[in-house]
Amino acid sequence: MVRYIVVSVVGGILFGVLDGVINGNPLAQRLYQVYQPIAKTSINPLAGMVIDLVYGFVMAGVFLLLYNSLPGGTGLVKGLSFALLVWFFRVVMHAASQWMMFNVPIEALLYSLVAGLAEMLILGVLFGLALKPAA
Repeated sequence: MVRYIVVSVVGGILFGVLDGVINGNPLAQRLYQVYQPIAKTSINPLAGMVIDLVYGFVMAGVFLLLYNSLPGGTGLVKGLSFALLVWFFRVVMHAASQWMMFNVPIEALLYSLVAGLAEMLILGVLFGLALKPAA
C-alpha cells in the first residue's frame, strides 16, 4: 500500500512535469497556435497538480488491476504494454477526434502523438518497474 501511494504521487508529479515540458516548450507553443483563440491566458498550477496527482493514483490503480492481463513476462514489459494501451485511449483517440472535428495542422497532431507516446512510456516504465499486485 505504501509503495502504491509513493508510486502514485511520483507518477502524478511526473504527469505535471511532463505536461509542462510537452506543452510549454517553444515547438509546442508554435504548433499549438491554432488553439490560441480558445486557450486560457493563465493557468491554475494548484488545480493542475491536484488533477495530475489524481491521474497518478488512478493510472497506478488501473495498472495494478490489469497487471495479470497485460502481455509480458516482466513488470517492465507489462508497463510498456500498459503505456501503449493508455496512449491509444488517451492520446490517439483524442488526436483522431481533433483531426476529424477541427482544422488543426497535421504537424500539431503528430507532435501530440509522439509527445504523448513518450509521456505514457515514461509512466509505464515507472509503473512496470515499481508496482506489482499483492500476492
